[in-house]
Amino acid sequence: MATKNLSEYDLTSVPSAEQMRFGIVVAEWNYEVTGPLAQGAADTLKKHGAKDENIIIKHVPGTFELTLGAQYLAEFAHVDAIIALGCVIQGETRHFDFICDGVTQGITSLNMKYNKPFIFGVLTTDNQQQALDRAGGKLGNKGDEAAVTAIKMLALKADLIK
Repeated sequence: MATKNLSEYDLTSVPSAEQMRFGIVVAEWNYEVTGPLAQGAADTLKKHGAKDENIIIKHVPGTFELTLGAQYLAEFAHVDAIIALGCVIQGETRHFDFICDGVTQGITSLNMKYNKPFIFGVLTTDNQQQALDRAGGKLGNKGDEAAVTAIKMLALKADLIK
């Protein structure tokens, strides 16, 4: 369980996102959680200089579909990094395990296939309250963390190819 506010980070350690283009793919399932994650990510990107026209937000039906939605953004939207936002809440069946495993493997493979950051912003919680706590509740917003991660990974790549 997270013990700190996910929205707290050292502002001075985040490079400018002014010249960066981002895709955000958001699962519609559990939208009361994923909507605020997307808003947090977009707001954080803008706070660090990203322009509105350089942030593309697209929706997919569920968390399992994030992988293909992220691939579409990489192939057709000309973005530098993709943030995948979803929420899977443990239920009474093994469905949780299959969805979590599938999207984790999928997002990981996209990083390598496209040689660009695909940020895993998927909440995998035991219950609804844990998800809400991480989507703007008492533990901050995982969308903020995903946005900062995207910016930092693009900065790392830019630093290494100088």
